[in-house]
Amino acid sequence: MADTPSKLTHLNAAGQPAMVDVGAKAVTRRVARARSRVLVGADILRLVQHGDLPTRKGPVFQTAILAGIMAAKKTSDLIPLCHPMGLDDCQVHIRVYEPDTIVIECVASVTGKTGVEMEALTGASVAALTVYDMCKALSHNIIIQETRLLSKTGGKQDFHYSDDE
Repeated sequence: MADTPSKLTHLNAAGQPAMVDVGAKAVTRRVARARSRVLVGADILRLVQHGDLPTRKGPVFQTAILAGIMAAKKTSDLIPLCHPMGLDDCQVHIRVYEPDTIVIECVASVTGKTGVEMEALTGASVAALTVYDMCKALSHNIIIQETRLLSKTGGKQDFHYSDDE
């Protein structure tokens, strides 16, 4: 990993966990985009795609979208050293790719002193977990294959994922 920092920012001088002090940082517009892939199999994909999967918990995609947004808003409650923040916006988008894949993207944004990549990653992850939860009655052979940061902007260093990496 070429971009590995030489110093972990969440450890103090004694090597103990510590929250990063962002007090002196400038307020900027920060946006992060993350993706999770869920392999569900062709039969489940067909049912979910056409709305033919009856669940007691509601429609699969709409429920996953809401779960992803709710999770992004609660990231600092889940990840110990994340700063609490009021997101300006959070969007979760779901696309299907034949024959068996659901792709979930979460975009989080804030005008603030710290980035929102953890919020975007949490939103995409929890939306994927929600798809699993709602479809597991049909099969446990569902794979949450990948969760990754696609981009982040507005901080001291922007990041854009490239398939070449």
